[in-house]
Formats: sequence, structure tokens, C-alpha cells
Amino acid sequence: MDKHTLIKKLSENHQEFIACVDQLSTEEFSVGKNDKWTAGQQLEHIYLSVKPVGLGFRLPKFLLKLIWGKSNREGRSYDALIERYQARLENGGKASGPFVPKKVDLKKGQKLKENLKNEVVKLCLSIEKLSEADLDYYVLPHPLVGKLTLREMLYFTIYHVKHHEKQIRS
Repeated sequence: MDKHTLIKKLSENHQEFIACVDQLSTEEFSVGKNDKWTAGQQLEHIYLSVKPVGLGFRLPKFLLKLIWGKSNREGRSYDALIERYQARLENGGKASGPFVPKKVDLKKGQKLKENLKNEVVKLCLSIEKLSEADLDYYVLPHPLVGKLTLREMLYFTIYHVKHHEKQIRS
């Protein structure tokens, strides 16, 4: 996907996720199903996941290279990256540390939705400033799948929100 497609999918998928959360009753928002997080916790997890990606994309390029290096391999396709992520989940991988949500009430949920919208807008603006080559050269760490190129991190972020929307809907 080129950067304009990435921006479009990133925006659309997060808007659809927020619309899904907006349609829930108070009980649906606050009660988890099938030993999964509540919809409110899913929302917080998505926010907690997008925020550091946005921060990473806003760092000066020289810092990205200094801290995490540069890509030393061919970039993965969207499907290959998702396969890798799903394999990690099947092998017991799960959210940890700062990505584990706390209890989320409706008031906190409203704030999280606004914060998530803002983070996605800032991330999209940051993508605009990068070249296609930059997206394949610089890397960021992912807690489950290791270092990802910026493009791969966007693939993950696009997929990840849909993954959690599906958990809310099921």
C-alpha cells in the first residue's frame, strides 16, 4: 500500500471502530464477553497502541535511526505481517505492560474516543511528511513481532483496530 492508501485505511478503520463503540448500550460497553475485555477496555487498548506509534512517527528521522536502527531486510506484505502477528497470538502472545487496559467507564470512554481520533489525525499528518522510501527504511519496535518498518507498523495498526472491533462484535 502506498502512503495515501495507508492514511485512508488508517482513518477509515479507526472511524468504523469508534462508530461501533458508539452504537453500544451502556451494558454492552461495560461488560466483557467470552472472557475478553469489555468494549471500553478494547477502546483503551487501541488508544494505548496507537499513541506510541504516533509518537514514533513524529520523532526526527535521525533519532529513529539512532534508537532502533534501520531495516536490514525486505519489507513484509500486509498479509505476511498479519500472518506473523496471528502466529504470535496463537503461541500465547498477548498485550502486556502499558498496553493492558484498566477499567473503563462511560465518561472515560468518551474521553478515550476523542483522544483516539486526535492521535489518528496526528499520525496521518506525520505519514504525509515521510517519503515512501522512509516508510521502508526506518523501524519501530513492536512488543510481539519485533522491529517493524514504518510501513509494516501501519499495516499492523490498520489490522489491529479491526481485530479488536471484531472482538466487540462477536
